[in-house]
Amino acid sequence: MINKALRLLRSFHGLKQKDAAQMLGISASHLSEIEKGTKSVSFDLLQRYSDVFEIPVSSITMFAEISEASGENKSAKLKALISDKALRLLDWLDTVSSVHEKAHSSKP
Repeated sequence: MINKALRLLRSFHGLKQKDAAQMLGISASHLSEIEKGTKSVSFDLLQRYSDVFEIPVSSITMFAEISEASGENKSAKLKALISDKALRLLDWLDTVSSVHEKAHSSKP
């Protein structure tokens, strides 16, 4: 789920993949693969995200850590559920913001 959190972080800041990739010092195709979940993210790259977006690495990884919690522990299941819902909410907000921006940019 880290891939989705990183995509939403980039999108929240209004950056296109190519612009974020340049800021992070990686290729746009590498960033695309990370956001799709086909490439893993190194700690070094997470640190660059932290520096670029001025957010602690721990905050970036929080959703992934919680959602990947396993076992029969009710607390872990609840945290995973909350994490999933929070990511879905952020995704929805991103979609609504994009639609809103497109609607306002197309007005004469």
